[in-house]
Amino acid sequence: MGLVQEFRTFAFKGNVIDLAVGVIIGAAFGKIVSSLVEDVITPLLLNPALKAVGAENIAQLSWNGVKYGNFLSAIISFLCIAMVLFWLIKGANKLNKPVVEAPAGPSNEEVLLAEIRDLLKNK
Repeated sequence: MGLVQEFRTFAFKGNVIDLAVGVIIGAAFGKIVSSLVEDVITPLLLNPALKAVGAENIAQLSWNGVKYGNFLSAIISFLCIAMVLFWLIKGANKLNKPVVEAPAGPSNEEVLLAEIRDLLKNK
């Protein structure tokens, strides 16, 4: 098998294409979640909380040249993104609950055995 044919077989397998689609959708979803955190949650929740403690611009906090404010800002951003993802996945899992099938009724054999048992009890 030639190199081109082998590459074509590899590249167009379902798994590789599914993975590529997953990566692309994941990147787009990451942008949506980042925008939600930066443009909606941070202005509504985080900025008022930071103003209340007197740290409006947390990214510029430093001590002896160490910019620990950037690190704290990254941690807060990560926690916000993780919380939003948790809520989204939890909501998606509620929507995709597996349908529990009702248990099948007793088989004909079980029905006959139950009738025999009941007849024997009555004698």
